[in-house]
Amino acid sequence: MKIEFAHAINEHQKAIESVLNQSDKVIEVVEQILEAVSGGGKVIWLGNGGSAADAQHMAAELMVRYVKNRKPIASLALTTDSSILTAHSNDYHFDTVFSRQIEGLAKSKDVVIAMSTSGSSPNVVKAIEVAKQLGCYTVGMTGKQPSQLSELADICFQIASQETARIQEAHGFISHLICEGLDSVYEPDE
Repeated sequence: MKIEFAHAINEHQKAIESVLNQSDKVIEVVEQILEAVSGGGKVIWLGNGGSAADAQHMAAELMVRYVKNRKPIASLALTTDSSILTAHSNDYHFDTVFSRQIEGLAKSKDVVIAMSTSGSSPNVVKAIEVAKQLGCYTVGMTGKQPSQLSELADICFQIASQETARIQEAHGFISHLICEGLDSVYEPDE
């Protein structure tokens, strides 16, 4: 049996290169988060499946720490409360599971970061629509294709890949670059 990784490695490399070509967007998002947090705002993350896990991971990186011991950065993932997720999906519809939480939790000074490899998940798109109505700064992370999310978000990272795993790897890299940028400006917590 011969196991082959060349295709996956090549696709990963293309996806990461597409992130490097969007580094100016990372700086803009870091600046928006700094402005939001200094004004009493927070960062709200969301996504489905693997992106839900990534949302939780990134909220933790900001609330606890990335590398540097610093004060917490107000951040939460809309994917963590199973009671809200199941009650809303049962009583209403899964398409509004995130937008309902945005309605209840988001304020105009917040940054909302939505991850969707397709960029067309109805619940993610509706959440960004509601966040924009509330005046939040919205960030999308998608795959290569133009999508509802890429057209709707204030800024969108489009990854040069059609493969879900490679897109998710690049979204994680972008998210960690955001954390890196925030760590670079915050003073260590004494």
